[in-house]
Amino acid sequence: AASGAVQCQMIDMTYPGAVPMHKVNFDAKTEYDMIQNYKVLQEVFNKLKIDKHIEVNRLVKGRPLDNLEFLQWLKRYCDSVNGGIMNENYDPVERRLKGGKEKNLKGSHKSSKSLQANSLHNSASGDAAVSKQGKTGVGAASSEVRALSKEITDLKLSVDLLEKERDFYFAKLRDIEILCQTPEVENHMMAVAIKKILYAADAKESALEEAQEYISQFIDDGETEEEANDD
Repeated sequence: AASGAVQCQMIDMTYPGAVPMHKVNFDAKTEYDMIQNYKVLQEVFNKLKIDKHIEVNRLVKGRPLDNLEFLQWLKRYCDSVNGGIMNENYDPVERRLKGGKEKNLKGSHKSSKSLQANSLHNSASGDAAVSKQGKTGVGAASSEVRALSKEITDLKLSVDLLEKERDFYFAKLRDIEILCQTPEVENHMMAVAIKKILYAADAKESALEEAQEYISQFIDDGETEEEANDD
């Protein structure tokens, strides 16, 4: 999806003939080739007066969330234009192979007009059940898109908060490490015990127990030495 070619074809299906498909590179692998595809898409947006700025620099990086958000917006937009009804006469493979040829453009344009005419005729004939079903489907899809977009936003906020919390506590641990490495105190009983916890190879509970055992042993040795001196 990051190449922009799929987005061009979605607009081409919604507005047959609006996209110069011969300029779209479906084999784009480099960012330069992808940017060319997005230039084509932005030019079509401008021509169709679609008020949407494309974040090209973010999309070509291939980040899943950025591309998902843009595809969700594009799907919702296309559904709002064609009522969620796919143009069955549209051949995506043929358009990719013969993109830009006048014959295909006229054929697709004609089929689109026919589809729109049939849709208007059905609406005028009073087929309320079909109309209601279509609106319900589009409404449900829009609600799902909004829910997913909100979920993505919430997840981004959670990630940002977690990263800030991680950096905050890491900075504190780093300060403690620097303090324990100070020449005047690095061999002190408490500094050595703290470093045993900081430098533990994994998250085992024994790191705390080992530090406590070291302090107890240090104190016991000190008391024994003191008693020997008294004697």
